[in-house]
Amino acid sequence: MALTYVQALKQLMKQLSTLIFLMGFVWNSHAQSAPHEQILDQLREAKVPAIGFGLIQDGELVVAKVLGELEEGRPAPDHTIFNVASLTKPIVAVLTLRLVSDGQWELDAPLANYWVDPDVADDPLHKELTTRHILSHQTGFKNWRRMYDDQKLAFEFAPGTKFQYSGEGYEYLRRALEKKFGQPLDVLADSLLFQPYDMTSSRLVWDTSMDDQPFAIGHNADLKPYETTKRTAANAADDLLTTVTDYGQFAIQLMKANGFSKSVYEEMLTPQVQANERIAFGLGWMIIPDLSDGSYALMHTGGDQGVRAITILFPESKNGVVLFTNGDNGVAVMRKVAASLSSMALEVLSALE
Repeated sequence: MALTYVQALKQLMKQLSTLIFLMGFVWNSHAQSAPHEQILDQLREAKVPAIGFGLIQDGELVVAKVLGELEEGRPAPDHTIFNVASLTKPIVAVLTLRLVSDGQWELDAPLANYWVDPDVADDPLHKELTTRHILSHQTGFKNWRRMYDDQKLAFEFAPGTKFQYSGEGYEYLRRALEKKFGQPLDVLADSLLFQPYDMTSSRLVWDTSMDDQPFAIGHNADLKPYETTKRTAANAADDLLTTVTDYGQFAIQLMKANGFSKSVYEEMLTPQVQANERIAFGLGWMIIPDLSDGSYALMHTGGDQGVRAITILFPESKNGVVLFTNGDNGVAVMRKVAASLSSMALEVLSALE
């Protein structure tokens, strides 16, 4: 189950403290062995099996590392695949915006042109719902339809009138995309995003090849494994399977605007709605504007049972951080390995408090 926006935001506040560690890992490469041992100690103390982290500098992935174990006595290799929960949403957002850039999809056209959820078919508000509303979390839907008393999807307010984080919105978009293009989302993602971005280890379903891949099984706070979700159909809001290298490559291509028209890229980076006093949502990303150096940050988090993940990007400098863990105590690990904060991380953290 994906975290609510508020829960994800609380975790983001804690996870941001890892930024200085990751930067220091590269800038002080002569002392890499000591940080590795410290991280392994923290993993053991917190009962988290593995951590994967990537650092992007000047549009290049300069670190892509996994530490820890897949199981006792079996080290996790750098190409370990993680479930990254809601970090799926930026993938689907970018896929959709590339289609908009190509003239194959309309950002502000009613989704009713392609598909209408039966639960809301009798509500005239469904005619107002657009892709822009979904990517900026202004649908009017709760996060998941199971949160409604009758388990049926319903509008709580008119689309486009305020912010409310919703995985159901992304699932609504998935069904509309699949209806128009006549292919399941996982096939669309592979041909339109994963292949162009050279994300060779990423997928939205558990295919037969996954059984032979090193996979970071999610664990609870007592280091007990959860049952692994093995989706046979893609969910647009959750359960992307990927590696640090692949997601780092995705982030780089995004910051280079690969496959975007200029106008659509600018739309993605433009705040669409305020989530709180300091955080806005653009199209697919949280935006923290007006940092002290004049820049801004894009961010997204992911959290499910046994999953804690975050991506932080600085598009103007083309720097960023990708961070995955496969344990409920993953946040604690990331907090402890950061002995101090950079001025930028402190600034971003203070904006979230």
